[in-house]
Amino acid sequence: MSTYTGKDIQVLEGLEPVRKRPGMYIGGTGKPGLHHLLWEIVDNAVDEATNGYATHIEVILHKDGRSATVTDNGRGIPVDRHPTRKLPTVEVILTTLHSGGKFDTTSYVTSGGLHGVGASVVNALSEELVATIRRDGGTWVQRFARGKPTTKLSKSADGTRGTGTSIFFRPDPEIFESTEFDREWIAEQLEVKTYLNGNLRILFRDEGSGSRQEYHHEGGILEFQQRLVETQKVRPVHADAFFVRQPTLQHGARVEVALQWTESPRESIRSFVNGIPTVDGGTHEQGLKDAVRSAVRAYMETHDLLPKKLEISADDIREGLVGLVSLYMVDPQFQGQTKEKLNNTEARAVVAGAVRVELEQFLNRHPSTGEAIATRVIQAAKARHASRAAVQSVRRATSVSHRLNLPGKLADCSSRDPGESEIFIVEGDSAGGSAKQGRDRRVQAILPLRGKVLNAEQATLKKVSENRELSNVVQALGCGLGDHLKLEHLRYHKVILLMDADSDGHHISTLLLTFFYRYMRPLIDEGYVYLAQPPLYRIDAANRTAWALDDADRAKIEGEILKKNRQARIEVQRFKGLGEMMPATLWETTLDPDRRRLLRISVPDAERLRTEQVISDLMGKEASARFDFIMRHAADVEELDV
Repeated sequence: MSTYTGKDIQVLEGLEPVRKRPGMYIGGTGKPGLHHLLWEIVDNAVDEATNGYATHIEVILHKDGRSATVTDNGRGIPVDRHPTRKLPTVEVILTTLHSGGKFDTTSYVTSGGLHGVGASVVNALSEELVATIRRDGGTWVQRFARGKPTTKLSKSADGTRGTGTSIFFRPDPEIFESTEFDREWIAEQLEVKTYLNGNLRILFRDEGSGSRQEYHHEGGILEFQQRLVETQKVRPVHADAFFVRQPTLQHGARVEVALQWTESPRESIRSFVNGIPTVDGGTHEQGLKDAVRSAVRAYMETHDLLPKKLEISADDIREGLVGLVSLYMVDPQFQGQTKEKLNNTEARAVVAGAVRVELEQFLNRHPSTGEAIATRVIQAAKARHASRAAVQSVRRATSVSHRLNLPGKLADCSSRDPGESEIFIVEGDSAGGSAKQGRDRRVQAILPLRGKVLNAEQATLKKVSENRELSNVVQALGCGLGDHLKLEHLRYHKVILLMDADSDGHHISTLLLTFFYRYMRPLIDEGYVYLAQPPLYRIDAANRTAWALDDADRAKIEGEILKKNRQARIEVQRFKGLGEMMPATLWETTLDPDRRRLLRISVPDAERLRTEQVISDLMGKEASARFDFIMRHAADVEELDV
């Protein structure tokens, strides 16, 4: 019997907890977590600007693509000895959790970093960090490695002009899956920060490409809101956007809001607290929604614009809304260190009170705008009621009593456990026949589709619901679609798109992914949608058989064979389609869970705006957007499969 005593209890000191459990502090060790290090340092610099101490920030992504420097012209981190720790204050800040000047309002009225862990976490998770401070007429430097000082704080120069802080850091490859930064993502996020701080200038230099870009947007969030509308390529239903800035509110808060209704079938609201993007929203975003609902409904009631027999929901009022809310407050309480959701209960009332009256007055002062928005709301409500009836016709339950209503072409599996069941949506009856013969009948279902499916980006929900092929997909999955989708009714926890490895197959996969993204997005969000990777080539040499996904994979495999035996005789077979594969071959290469290659479809929160734009460009009705996309990427295509 094992003993459990005091010696079994570990005490992690200093920054050891950060390196032991980095996910607790930065959300994970993948791409978002890596970039979270940069945002922590940048946000500290932005806090200096927000509180009136800095006007300029420079961010350098170094030539290796794996290290960065952030410099501001703020006050500079204090370099005097800390009164209780008896160490230089900068060393205390960079090596101690929960240390900093943001726990009261003496040094910072509002700030994005309130937990006192940001800079020290960056230090703990970097193989090298160098702090350079300009203040008190000198330049001070101290170096660190993995959270521990490697040098003492030293004065490197006298007679230094100006003040500020410069932090160089190189993330630790022992911690992160990859330490290569995403240049485009960094550029986009830095520009957003200058929209939120109209007086701030940020210079971004990428030493790898030699590019240099300065961001400065005096128009603030109103300019940002207009950019979002243009990026989404949706037509506004009224010309002038609503904008309000409330600089002095209760609890020391200030708020800015910009709103505009468009013809988009979805709402798009982005929220920020003290310059930090709150991708999961929170109480401030709910306050904005409360204000919009109350103001628009009050306007419609006052002007007798509410149809008597039509139920208007809050979702109807917000459909097509493109909005921004930026809140600055003294003591924000975030959900977790990654600050993705605001929890302060008072923020809801603060934002709602600041926006509701102003929005109602705006609608009354601009009657043409108010009537256009009211018409948009009524259209949304009518469409919702019509689509509900259409969706009901394709919603399926999962019980055995409903199995007779499943699509006739579906070759279902015998298992009733969604956790182990998977469905392959296959291109054509021929491929479907091979898949049905080669599958594991216990857990693998096959649904063949005929030809290219409807482009859901250019169709209404009613048309989508009436389309036979997409209706078969929805019936087979059993969970409904749109607002009525219920994940608990999903019959398979792996929905796998299995198409030919050619341009037609890629097109059909894109059409289906567009359908899932627009009408069954929870399946993607929960990680249930996959792309199968069938081979395009069979390669035989001596006693070896290999399978290549594409031309690049084929060249790599042939190179490996010839490297071992330069005289090897290589035979290559190109598959014209899945239908010409024998069932055993299809099982071996594509269906067998132990040997197949699957790609899980996911859309990280940081990529949602870019995803919306790409889908709109490629699949939308605007042909010019598609042409521009093709022209931008034409040089990347080495060989076109037609």
